[in-house]
Amino acid sequence: MKPESKKVLIITYYWPPAGGPGVQRWLKFVKYLPDFDIQPIVYIPENPTYPIIDQNLVHEVSGETVVLQHKIFEPYQLASFLSKNKTKKISSGIIPNQKKQTGLDKVFLWVRGNLFIPDARVFWVKPSVSYLEKYIADHNIDTIITSGPPHSLHLIGLQLKQKLNLKWFADFRDPWTTIGYHKSLRLSNYAAKKHKKLEHVVLNTADTIIVTSKTTKAEFQAITNKPIAVITNGYDVEPVVNEPLDTLFSLAHIGSFLSERNPKILWECLQELIAEVSGFKSHLELKLIGAVSQEVLDAIAHYELNPYLKNLGYVSHAEAIAHQKKSQVLLLIEIDSEDTKSIIPGKLFEYMVSNRPIVAIGPRDSDFAEIITSTNTGVFFEYSDKVKLKRVILDFYNQFLEGKLQSNGVGLQKFSRKNLTKELAKLLQ
Repeated sequence: MKPESKKVLIITYYWPPAGGPGVQRWLKFVKYLPDFDIQPIVYIPENPTYPIIDQNLVHEVSGETVVLQHKIFEPYQLASFLSKNKTKKISSGIIPNQKKQTGLDKVFLWVRGNLFIPDARVFWVKPSVSYLEKYIADHNIDTIITSGPPHSLHLIGLQLKQKLNLKWFADFRDPWTTIGYHKSLRLSNYAAKKHKKLEHVVLNTADTIIVTSKTTKAEFQAITNKPIAVITNGYDVEPVVNEPLDTLFSLAHIGSFLSERNPKILWECLQELIAEVSGFKSHLELKLIGAVSQEVLDAIAHYELNPYLKNLGYVSHAEAIAHQKKSQVLLLIEIDSEDTKSIIPGKLFEYMVSNRPIVAIGPRDSDFAEIITSTNTGVFFEYSDKVKLKRVILDFYNQFLEGKLQSNGVGLQKFSRKNLTKELAKLLQ
């Protein structure tokens, strides 16, 4: 690191040993920022409640990275005494279908949505501001970045901006009030208005907003006149040994499989192909890697697909990358809702460089549909495209039988983590 390198304080909740997609974005930015003469200083909770742990990611943090830690109080720590399983699922975004919510589910969601605004990490705001105010002054830092969700971290940035008049970048990995699960939190009118008010204040106080999709940018432009930059998530060169492709016709979904992402048209297509196509059932394998909601598992059982199911649960990031490279087809499913058009799953970019074709299902005009189509890495389907979906799966199956099934992506380099960090560094200078 050069002596004149610019110091930037990054305030984030998710950091190794946290697993899952939330940690990847800033772990990789921090990895490459020093290449652009920026010294990242990362501020994280000392005792967080992470729903997923991946110890392997600890080794990806450079020993030269400055990491600050400060204690956090989280209600999840107390709530886990009542129901550790429910607490873990809700904290990781797995919310039961409204029709199947138990009384305890409803209580947890109401408390989460109405008593902890914007989220259950809100108690970290005040002590963090006190701690960072002194550190910033002592180390001559003039630029900070907050990354949400949890969006309470933006309140840390807001208060530091008001106290110290720093340059503040608010990074939104996901939207705030339009994210899919927001409506499931059983919000009172007061709570809903408070979320909107806080969102408005953050968007109009930060110097620059960073988002991951053009749809989120358009949504925020209706709220603020502040500059908004789109920097997507991306892929990194992963040190994973290439393994032989699966011998079965494996369809793999990697990541959280939420209740609302239950693609019944896919299960119907597979059930029909089993009945109609000779040999299909002897080759089919359905791999689910990551947390899976009970509603999804119930639907798979309903469509008589359990004999073909391989439910592996959560695996390390390195194992997930290995499965991406050896599975025959990769599944990318998003909730069929107007609110999810802006969501570009982080795993999409790792999918795209795996050389495996993607079957993606989501709402009309999804931002990730455009990326898949423009890069020639797969096929996108709306939830009404059952006939087309069935035809493409059969086509992929026939290519599999011929040993010719692969993806031929184009224009992928712009989504590399290093190139994306270069874009970020230009903003920060």
